[in-house]
Amino acid sequence: MQNDPVAHIKMKRVSINELLDADDELAVEEPLEIDVVYYSQGIPVQKCISITMRTPGNDEELGVGFLFTEGIIQKREEVSEVSAVPFADNKVLITLSKNKQPLLQNAERNFYTTSSCGVCGKTGIDAIRTTSIYKNTVDEICLPAVLFYHLSDALRKQQAVFESTGGLHASALFDLHGNFMMLREDVGRHNALDKVIGAAFLNNQLPLDNTILLLSGRASFELIQKATMAGIKIIAAVGAPSSLAVQLAEERGLTLIGFLRNQRFNIYSGGQRIRL
Repeated sequence: MQNDPVAHIKMKRVSINELLDADDELAVEEPLEIDVVYYSQGIPVQKCISITMRTPGNDEELGVGFLFTEGIIQKREEVSEVSAVPFADNKVLITLSKNKQPLLQNAERNFYTTSSCGVCGKTGIDAIRTTSIYKNTVDEICLPAVLFYHLSDALRKQQAVFESTGGLHASALFDLHGNFMMLREDVGRHNALDKVIGAAFLNNQLPLDNTILLLSGRASFELIQKATMAGIKIIAAVGAPSSLAVQLAEERGLTLIGFLRNQRFNIYSGGQRIRL
């Protein structure tokens, strides 16, 4: 087990009439166990909430972000300590305040989540949807379309691991003036967003209602839902949205942009926040 997000390997490169030994860099994928400690009648109880496949790094943020976007915790004061478990590089332990009872029914899973699926393991359709404490907040955001044109270039400049491996997804936050705020990478697109939201949670920056979320790939249902939990109102994706992502964005009043590239994009919902 390692904490380096990049693995250096030997491989063979094949081209026309040529076979060469070469070195390559790959994005690391390893399991992370997310455990919660809470108190029941004054007695500490430790429970494994999920095992997710992720790229090592920012594990504390990932663990907290996962609990928040699953609706298990809601406020910073509910968490007393977050730490990697000694002698277990692939486990993060989140200790809740003594008066906090986690909403574990909100995360009914079979405990295993792949790097490609943030809702895998859910035990029922009702468990897929979560409700944000920041829902139905009013805003008067209206941004010029030109502001979005440079965001994908800014994202790529910040993606250090992607540049070396080509194998990671990224979630980035920008303020409403288009200034870069934060980026996290992971082999799982849902993990990258959980890391961003977890960092904001730990730094008391929620809700993120005055930010733009930029996704390096497609916009799926699970990413829209996680963004909604954090109070994000504007989501832009370099790739395509899914039909269910658009439906959820419309239901929750979010602005959803897709195919953001080459000074072009499509608006799938919330067009009132964008002007020419």
